[in-house]
Amino acid sequence: MLSMIKSAFLGFLIFSFCVTVTDAKPKVHKMSIHDLKTRVDSIFKTVEGTFALAFKDMKTGTSLLINAKMTFHAASTMKTPVMIEIFHQAEKKELSLDDSVDVINNFSSIADGSPYSLDISSDSDDSLYSFVGKKQTIRDLMYAMITMSSNLATNILIEKVGAKNVMKTMRALGAKDIQVLRGVEDEKAFEAGKNNTTTAFDLMVIFEKLARKRVVSKKASEAMCDILLRQKFNEKIPSYLPHDVKVAHKTGNITGVEHDSGIVYLPDGRSYVLVILSKGLEDKDKGIEAIAQASKAVYDYEVQR
Repeated sequence: MLSMIKSAFLGFLIFSFCVTVTDAKPKVHKMSIHDLKTRVDSIFKTVEGTFALAFKDMKTGTSLLINAKMTFHAASTMKTPVMIEIFHQAEKKELSLDDSVDVINNFSSIADGSPYSLDISSDSDDSLYSFVGKKQTIRDLMYAMITMSSNLATNILIEKVGAKNVMKTMRALGAKDIQVLRGVEDEKAFEAGKNNTTTAFDLMVIFEKLARKRVVSKKASEAMCDILLRQKFNEKIPSYLPHDVKVAHKTGNITGVEHDSGIVYLPDGRSYVLVILSKGLEDKDKGIEAIAQASKAVYDYEVQR
């Protein structure tokens, strides 16, 4: 009888141990900000070129900065500051977004004042060239500048609002290093080293204030973010993100350079700012892929928090 009791008790202990082991949930390692940096660094190291990244969580303030104050050719990321200045002047009643302006393709180099025109084959948006000699609203030109990265619209708008005014507004926002000196494809200025430049940090500053609706006004910030959400070029930051994740962003690229910068909105209401810049790329496609992979790494870090 005693042996039967011992056997039953032993069986109960074995059963309890098995249930405990079976029911135990494996401990999941959460990615730290250090882990994220290690992962991003490893992605960038697979590509010949130089990268910068600036990330900031809008709720917690957690950030990651990699080469964030290194200077890069701004490429088309400078079009976001131009849009901000347009809304700034509209707020001051110096212009209206519904004003009509002449569509021209004749500009003056900031290097020596000599005339130059844009090549339709080098523009990501060729639709505006059919309107040369006609009129378009500032609103339509701005939409084309951001969503289709129209170079022609950009140059027309910079002449309208003034590059110096763009710079003044950027400084007021706290972007201390970004330089918006001129329009696009001013070859003489390029040869003279007079280029639009930026840092990942400055673009992060701009987009953080847009995310917090503190650029010009709450209404203006919302309108600008809505335009940025309609971006047509989505092969970088949004590429590997789920479809229910929205990205309000502006890309940029020239030879050896691929950029993306913006605000990522998660389905649960959280958001973060992400800027990834590059230069000296030997392979454009590999650079784009590295930006997309780094963006996915940041997203993975955010969703497990």
